Amino acid sequence: MKSAYELAMDRLNKTAPAKKVSEAQKKELAELDSKYAAKIAEREIALKGEIARLAATGDFEKIEAIQQQLASERKKLQADLEEKKDQVRRSTVD
Repeated sequence: MKSAYELAMDRLNKTAPAKKVSEAQKKELAELDSKYAAKIAEREIALKGEIARLAATGDFEKIEAIQQQLASERKKLQADLEEKKDQVRRSTVD
């Protein structure tokens, strides 16, 4: 007897079957993940250095603003990554 989860997955696969991803697409997706992880790390390092400098001066308002900026930039980069990954997934299989 199938669980509710298995039944739901069966229905989902009937309405929108999972697409196969080619090896080239997998490689491209992995490269995108790596590239964007590096971009995020670069921004975190730069802004955390600024946060450390401001912490020494006690300017907590600016620290909070930079932390919000970091969160915003991280969110934007993640959205860009997902958009590019979707484009790769939609591209035709070689």
